[in-house]
Amino acid sequence: MDHGLEHELGCCHGERNSRRSFLKLAALGAGVSLLTPVMPGVARAAGGVDTLLLSCMDYRLMGHVASYMQSRNLQANYDHIVLAGASLGALTDKKPSWGEAFWDHVAVAKDLHHIKRLVVMDHRDCGAYKVFLGMDLKGDAAKEADVHGQYLAKLKAMVTERHPDLEVELLLMGLDGQVEKVAA
Repeated sequence: MDHGLEHELGCCHGERNSRRSFLKLAALGAGVSLLTPVMPGVARAAGGVDTLLLSCMDYRLMGHVASYMQSRNLQANYDHIVLAGASLGALTDKKPSWGEAFWDHVAVAKDLHHIKRLVVMDHRDCGAYKVFLGMDLKGDAAKEADVHGQYLAKLKAMVTERHPDLEVELLLMGLDGQVEKVAA
């Protein structure tokens, strides 16, 4: 790789073959022909991860979600489904195709990567709850946690029924990135 481009990408300190470099190249519009030699061996063979994460699409939290997964030593080592509302998105009758897509992704992740755990991460101040339920829960933290807990628990029960071999972990993230476990 050209050292000027290498410096611009921030990959001159041992990151030549990292996911970060790949993402920076992709953001610059680099084509597959350029990426292939830069990222040798990045694609994992089937069976490479044990966790599937379902999270919301909210742009405010993507960095926090990635940091949380990294704090668990799972960076670049989990499959990720993104649906507005996370658990609500997988369950809402207003977008039935989203639920179908969720279940299809779970099945594919089991088949290809042999996942053993599903992590479902909802978040506070979620716009999907406003859109799909007409509820603005922002002002009442206890009620907000309770409503999210209901959808998280319902999804966990459905996953457990369909895939009893999967461990299911339920989380609620604050806008500050703090994560709390939700009991179901």
